[in-house]
Amino acid sequence: MHYFRSSFIVTALGLALAGWVGGLAGVWVAFNLALLETSLSFDNAVVNASVLKHWDEKWRRRFLLWGMLIAVFGMRMLFPLLIVAVIAGMAPLPGPVSLWHWLQGGGWSGSDVLSLAILQPQAYSQILQSAHIEVTAFGGTFLLLVFWNFFIDANKDEHWFVPLERVLARLGRVEMAALVLTLLILLLLAGLQGHGEGYRFLSAGLWGVVVYTLVNSLGTLMGDDNAAAKTGWSGFIYLELLDASFSFDGVLGAFALTSNIFLIAIGLGIGAMFVRSFTLLLVYKGTLATFRYLEHGAFWAIGALALVMLLSSRLHIPEAVTGGVAALLIILAGIHSWLVRPQRKLDRQREDR
Repeated sequence: MHYFRSSFIVTALGLALAGWVGGLAGVWVAFNLALLETSLSFDNAVVNASVLKHWDEKWRRRFLLWGMLIAVFGMRMLFPLLIVAVIAGMAPLPGPVSLWHWLQGGGWSGSDVLSLAILQPQAYSQILQSAHIEVTAFGGTFLLLVFWNFFIDANKDEHWFVPLERVLARLGRVEMAALVLTLLILLLLAGLQGHGEGYRFLSAGLWGVVVYTLVNSLGTLMGDDNAAAKTGWSGFIYLELLDASFSFDGVLGAFALTSNIFLIAIGLGIGAMFVRSFTLLLVYKGTLATFRYLEHGAFWAIGALALVMLLSSRLHIPEAVTGGVAALLIILAGIHSWLVRPQRKLDRQREDR
């Protein structure tokens, strides 16, 4: 429970604030949003831990503090404002004149996105939802490349879904196999849509490829000693973008419960804190070393989430289904890991001898 203390404190404060904003109904909405975010992003905690286990303590603390602030306030609140600002051609935040007018006792007014979200939440929600194709194509492509990068590795010798993962590992001998597979999927899905929507989908997906490639190369460009483990600034940026990709579906799905951006930020922020706590538990308790297939289950969940995001441009898939599939994969991986623990212990004893 030591690792969850801060999360429970934030939960109490957040729900109290939600009650002040929206009464008992606001508390209920924030609570459900927190559950949604936690269930959808548990695999994010496992992936975070798989990267953080290679980091020194200084960079771990930086990510767990500053990275969490960026995740809660940046990705769950400011990023949706920026999306709407780009689409609507508006300023994301009120200018100094509007703020001064409000501080002097005047009403909240302005032509910025934050004012729109407060005064006309339904219009704000509709504009954000109109970017659904671009958001899901970008996030789904980024996550798909994360999935491929884990499994398409010719040197990988430990597998969970053995027949399928062996095939993927052999693809690692083919140069740029992950990129080729991703581009083929993007072209196929773009072709199934209308001309205008297909172009939007493909364009956003290609930006996902570009951003992933750049972030994955930052370690080499910045001179990190262990680029494969994504340490330093390259790892920090990588994990923030990964969190952003995970948060897209939660942010968009939140509008099915409420259009109040403050309740959304509170609920998703609470969920993000629990993801942080799970990450701490996995890193410092060595859980990934004990549960050998847990990491595999998380990356399969990432692959499932990537597929859902890419298909959601054509199909409506409830968030409960997405979160349920991810949770099921991780639970199965955890159970299987627990069952093979005695055999793993024997293997280690043999290696020591």
